Amino acid sequence: MNYRKAYLTLQNGKQFVGYRFGAEGDVTGELVFTTGMTGYAETLTDPSYYGQIVAQTFPLIGNYGVTPDGESAKPWVSAYIVREKCDNPSNFRCEKTIDEYLKENGIIGLYGIDTRELTKIVREAGVMNASITSKPLDELSGVYSYFIRNAVKSVTCAEVEYFGNPEGLKVAVWDFGAKDNIVRELVKRGCYCVKVPSFYTAEQILELNPDGLMLTNGPGDPAENIEIIENIKKLAGKLPVFGICLGHQLFALAMGGKTKKMKYGHRGANQPVKNVETGRVYISSQNHGYEVISSSLRGVGNLSYINANDGTCEGFDYPELNAYTVQFHPEACGGPQDAEFLFDRFINNMKESKRNA
Repeated sequence: MNYRKAYLTLQNGKQFVGYRFGAEGDVTGELVFTTGMTGYAETLTDPSYYGQIVAQTFPLIGNYGVTPDGESAKPWVSAYIVREKCDNPSNFRCEKTIDEYLKENGIIGLYGIDTRELTKIVREAGVMNASITSKPLDELSGVYSYFIRNAVKSVTCAEVEYFGNPEGLKVAVWDFGAKDNIVRELVKRGCYCVKVPSFYTAEQILELNPDGLMLTNGPGDPAENIEIIENIKKLAGKLPVFGICLGHQLFALAMGGKTKKMKYGHRGANQPVKNVETGRVYISSQNHGYEVISSSLRGVGNLSYINANDGTCEGFDYPELNAYTVQFHPEACGGPQDAEFLFDRFINNMKESKRNA
């Protein structure tokens, strides 16, 4: 086997030596970690990871190969770091190894480094930029200057797409980097999904005459999306709204709230969220680096969920606007399915809105 050395250099100067897999080349990105034990194909294809170098905390990745699962048509990570990769996967649905998959899609991989130490650094110091290079990197200016820009514009669909039963409830799925399973969950409940690009206006969405509006997940700094926020303001209160992840943040900003970047975010399939009214805790899948500051929405909506670990905002209800949003992923795949009922709530809201029209 040809072991090709590569160097991971963090913006704080810390350097790791590992081995390449996947595509050749050098790359710089925002370094984050995710705690999922399974679902690595879904992680790679989640558009919310755009511009990021993703490190897996679970030590062995690739043992069931790459299967026909995914959250989009291609991987979006800038690079992928694992402790150990599996070159001999065992699964009846396996189509290729993870090494082959990354090569085909031009994604750089790095293995053989201490991912526990790497995770501890990010957890203590916070998210930081990093570079993977063929030679040791001495000059850090390029690492420091990296910034994720135009993230939503880079991952949204180029044109309108249609899914499901045309006779069902029509949902405008506003694509900010949507995971495919959001659409699957709606279609499974009989909906007709019209997925529209992020650059659609409020007027264009209303012309579709939808029964409800889904604000999807997506990458980057939510406050960067000024035009989308202004369009959400025009739509609020005109139809039922359900927001997930970035959609949750954008709706909060449209309502006058504020967001901030977290130290290292929530990424993985084991995040506990607590319903503040009932006290019940759900295990959720999450992938975000920004949070809504709940106090900034005081008097606008009702805080519905908090993170049971750190108390950060995980959801808001806006009863007067027939809207609710969550920071976590009720469509988790792979991951826990504790919060799937949130889709049923959305269906009921649309039905009731139609009855009252």
